[in-house]
Amino acid sequence: MNLSFKLNSGHSIPLIGFGTYQIRGNHLIYETLDYALKAGYRHIDTAVVYRNEEHIGNALKTLLPKHNLKREDIFITSKLISQRDKGEQFVEELVQKSLANLQTEYIDLYLIHWPGVSGLQVSHPENVQYRKNAWNVLCKLHREGKCRSIGVSNYMVKHIRELLADCNGVRPAVNQVEWHPHFFQPELLELCRSEGIFLQAYSSLGTSISTDLRDDPVVAEVATRLNRSPAQILLRWAIQRNVGILPKARSQAHIDENIALDFEIPPQDMELIDDLRNTSGAKYSWDPDTVV
Repeated sequence: MNLSFKLNSGHSIPLIGFGTYQIRGNHLIYETLDYALKAGYRHIDTAVVYRNEEHIGNALKTLLPKHNLKREDIFITSKLISQRDKGEQFVEELVQKSLANLQTEYIDLYLIHWPGVSGLQVSHPENVQYRKNAWNVLCKLHREGKCRSIGVSNYMVKHIRELLADCNGVRPAVNQVEWHPHFFQPELLELCRSEGIFLQAYSSLGTSISTDLRDDPVVAEVATRLNRSPAQILLRWAIQRNVGILPKARSQAHIDENIALDFEIPPQDMELIDDLRNTSGAKYSWDPDTVV
């Protein structure tokens, strides 16, 4: 399987990325990115709210030459959340700050992190206008080459359709959502694929405070049969559905494990894992479906 996907912007995004949520501090970021680059990761996923963009920028300044890499050899994603009573200028300032913190002239992919607005009720109709304002700014920065691709995160079917109806001439390249065998939305995947939007998963392994997904008996059974870890089965399941993944890890052993996905899950086992959605339906992260 090709381990990259050609975005509608013409750029390629690796199917396997390195998530940095809850990983911050110059020393820890340096250590984990050192492991990740050595293991072969070339996509780094961050966000303004992760509060680690500056640490990533500092680390890459040293790590890229250490691993004989150039800026163009890696793919960086960041994201922003709109704030109440903050207009388009504020959104542009956030992106410019991301560029400065990451010490780069461009960001490969910039996403609207959440369809709602920080400080605004999910049912408030102004969410629609804030989404539009943020997208307009990202379109401008995309045309200037500062954001090579732009997209969204946590957008449900209704949000995607709204954006496509008025996207200022730039269609979203990516939609990053919670996606794993316990919770996935076939209708959302079908819409994204029909519109040329790459679906990217977060929470592929559940969360750090819940092992329910990794401990699922069906996942464990398939893992034993294929002599792989449950984490590898969960990640490979997404890859075989051509969904991007962003596993995060801090130890070198887990970082190495999460990228060692050069095996195939047989079709009958893929179907068993697919069926977990019908028996579990467990969601481990925030619910954007309630956002107007």
